[in-house]
Amino acid sequence: MDVLDATLLRLFSQEPRIGVLEASRRLGVARGTVQARLDKLGRAGVISGWGPVLDPAAIGYPVTALLTLEIRQGSGHQTVARHLATIPEVLEAFTITGAGDMWARVVARSNADLQRVIDAVLSDPGIVRSSTVIALAEQIRHRVLPLLEEAVSD
Repeated sequence: MDVLDATLLRLFSQEPRIGVLEASRRLGVARGTVQARLDKLGRAGVISGWGPVLDPAAIGYPVTALLTLEIRQGSGHQTVARHLATIPEVLEAFTITGAGDMWARVVARSNADLQRVIDAVLSDPGIVRSSTVIALAEQIRHRVLPLLEEAVSD
């Protein structure tokens, strides 16, 4: 990845609807160059998607909680992950080290609705127990651009 790649990624991250032609004009490079670079970054997995970023709160799910799950020995992380994938309110899940075995970020319509979501998560017999913390406020939104800046500066 070079400075032009980083500049393109920064521009499209800040203005995802800009379009290839306008990006080429702003950066002073040929349209074909911009398209070729974007294609290359897509093939390399650097760009993982172009869809809109949705805000769960704006679509009716203002409560965010973080669940630490302990998985029954022999149940397997993949089995639990398949179960979690069937619950729409589970936004992401990670196998972790430390006090638990898996971490999940979930959303709910209210604190009362969060109980329903937790019950759905715990309905899998492979989960022994969970602990839950409710997020009060988002301090730093999911971001990757600072990593890009760091990678290019190396």
